[in-house]
Amino acid sequence: MSDVTDRLLQAWRGEIEARYVYEILARREPDPRRADVLRRIADAEATHRKLLENRLTALGVPIPDESSVRISPWLRLQAQLAPIERLLQAREAAESDEVLGVYGRPTDDSETDQLLHRIQRDEKSHARAVDEMILTTTAGESAEAATDNRLQRLLSRETWHRTSHGWISDAIYGANDGLAAVFGIVAGVSGATDASSFVLTAGLAGAVASALSMGVGAWLAARSTTEMAAANLAQEQRELVEHPEEEKEELSLFYQLKGLSSEEADSLVEKLARDPEVMLRTLAIEEFGSVDPEGNPWTSALAGMVSTGIGAMIPVLPFFFVHGITAVIWAAAISLVAHFAVGAAKSLFTLRTWWAAGLEMTAAGAIVGGATYALGLAFGAIG
Repeated sequence: MSDVTDRLLQAWRGEIEARYVYEILARREPDPRRADVLRRIADAEATHRKLLENRLTALGVPIPDESSVRISPWLRLQAQLAPIERLLQAREAAESDEVLGVYGRPTDDSETDQLLHRIQRDEKSHARAVDEMILTTTAGESAEAATDNRLQRLLSRETWHRTSHGWISDAIYGANDGLAAVFGIVAGVSGATDASSFVLTAGLAGAVASALSMGVGAWLAARSTTEMAAANLAQEQRELVEHPEEEKEELSLFYQLKGLSSEEADSLVEKLARDPEVMLRTLAIEEFGSVDPEGNPWTSALAGMVSTGIGAMIPVLPFFFVHGITAVIWAAAISLVAHFAVGAAKSLFTLRTWWAAGLEMTAAGAIVGGATYALGLAFGAIG
């Protein structure tokens, strides 16, 4: 029965991990209806866990302490920081693999097979079932209220992926840019000048220039996004005043394309049109994906400038203490380690495997450093 026990315990650990992630996402999700959906999914995972524990008890297997299930620090960070949409996609992909690997293969115990088959069926359908809950008229709820629930679901779909950690992502990418750019400068100047004192001057100048450039660029980009959003909203408001019937028809068509019938869509639009502000914001969401731009230009600028400056200083540091080829070797070593760390940190948001992202970034840094050092040697020989 060891295979049966191993499979049940593997499934049990998977349900605890899944519930942990969904509960974190439910707390992060600002929309109450979406948060409720995520809590329902977490509850479904808890139900699966209870069924597995009952089967383990029936087989005489002691239930392990929940604290024995190790949630990796990386998964904890991803659950807190990564975009909700990507986490959900990754979670569903993990559960699909679990369905095939843990629940899909038969054991030599018929009762366990029946249980695993039941959970397999639930894992395939529970997300869809919870999704349908918010579309179905509940007991005592009017058809109009149920339809309004459907509208709210459509509207909230656009904000599913948003997070409050944009500046963290900006900081990581800023560190990446500063590190890569100045590492290339230091390597190139080292090759051209035999790692003379010019390397320190060039590196410091490159670090300052990169940091200022990134800060100004981040501020301008965020400011431009804000101004564009305001201009789009103003234009939409003018169109709503000048051509209200056309705008209502346009919004109705949006909802019909999303699956509502013509009657449902027209009814919803008429309800929205009673409040011009709600109508305006709804049109903006449907046409532009959002109403208000996220983030603060000054926060983006500060995060970009500071992180780029820190990343850019890493290849320069050895030249404060040593000179010549020794400084070049130290600069290359700490820069490649930093490349790995930045690549791994990026995986918090991309959800790639941390070591694969780190190695990819390290390889890119090695290519940049090697190429610029070779070019520096060539330029030095020509000079």
